[in-house]
Amino acid sequence: MSKSKHQKDVVAQQSFVFGKKNYTFMAIGMAVIALGFILMAGGGSDDPNVFNPEIYNFRRIRLAPAIVLLGFGIEVYAILLNPDQKKKS
Repeated sequence: MSKSKHQKDVVAQQSFVFGKKNYTFMAIGMAVIALGFILMAGGGSDDPNVFNPEIYNFRRIRLAPAIVLLGFGIEVYAILLNPDQKKKS
């Protein structure tokens, strides 16, 4: 019986890989990436025989990819962030 109690103690001591602060930054990064992809969408034409130059506007070519890259940067920061580090006074 003590073996099963020991297993329960081990399971109870397990925790998440990252802290709450890491998961918060990961959620922010995912939201920024999603925003970038939403901004990238659209600009197509209803008729395949008609070209729509809106597909090459600033928002889809420059802004949206930059926002996606910013989101990936936030994700990297969230992974590398040490939530146990104390602030320097």
